[in-house]
Amino acid sequence: MVFPLSVTLPVAALAAILEAACGYPPALLAAIGHPVMWFGALIDRLDTALNQPEFSEQKRRWMGVLALILIVGVPLWITGAVLDVGYRFLPAPVMLGVQALGTCTLVAQKSLWEHVRAVGVGLRQNGLAGGRQAVAQIVGRDTAALDEAGIVRAALESLAENFSDGIVAPLLWAAVFGLPGAVFYKAVNTADSMIGHLTPRHAAFGWAAAKLDDAVNLPASRVAALCLILAAPAKNRAASRAAVRRDAPRHRSPNAGWPEAAMAGALGLRLAGPRLYKGVRVEDAWMGAGTPEATVADLDRGLVLYRRACLILVGVLLVGALLFMIPA
Repeated sequence: MVFPLSVTLPVAALAAILEAACGYPPALLAAIGHPVMWFGALIDRLDTALNQPEFSEQKRRWMGVLALILIVGVPLWITGAVLDVGYRFLPAPVMLGVQALGTCTLVAQKSLWEHVRAVGVGLRQNGLAGGRQAVAQIVGRDTAALDEAGIVRAALESLAENFSDGIVAPLLWAAVFGLPGAVFYKAVNTADSMIGHLTPRHAAFGWAAAKLDDAVNLPASRVAALCLILAAPAKNRAASRAAVRRDAPRHRSPNAGWPEAAMAGALGLRLAGPRLYKGVRVEDAWMGAGTPEATVADLDRGLVLYRRACLILVGVLLVGALLFMIPA
């Protein structure tokens, strides 16, 4: 089912506003879970069934391709079937609202804000132990030995990367393809987060998921960087642009470096750089030319920057929606 931009842009704009205001209601989470949990359950089943240790590396790679087709295809088929029935029996404006409600469950503006803010609260109330505990909820690196600067940098890097992956990307795909676009993106992104790792078990099986995730996130990472640059204080905007041009291509990820470099330049910090994952030191380039000695006050500034970037994104979606909804 293909929708015109006069439908998809309002869907994305309305979804962004609804999610920023309400988030995902805890009562709904307790009652039916979350769509990402449903994707995760499907991925778990396919990983168990198709990723057998006795398979050759080539066979595991092909099994990973098959799994990815199912991971994307099953949710899209269900979404398409529900929308097809809905459009047969309900007025188009009502179905636009249904699409917006569905899409807003796949966006994470409010929850990302809350999780990153919790790191600052933890540091202020319980010192390093509180900060480490809070930041461990949003990053995969080793946190036990992080000092305050390391905790804040980790939180800001997560804020920048998840602004791209958790907000810009699903809204961008929804703005072009409606709810099916957001479902497609979130299925791919969840697959990458669960099986797209260079571990003995998933290096071959998760190869297709990792490659597709890189491709589907490429436009959003650039849009996210632009939003952060525009949201930066005027005195730091040039530094943010320069950091993206200079440092983003040096990041080990083809996409994460864009929003991270933009945020680093906007805040006058250095982000990314070397870090530990399960005791293994991962070398990565520094993003930004500022100081690595980040403080809780810098985390507060990062959250302000994030909110301004979200407002810019929503504003663009609203303008686009109005332009395409108003008859020529």
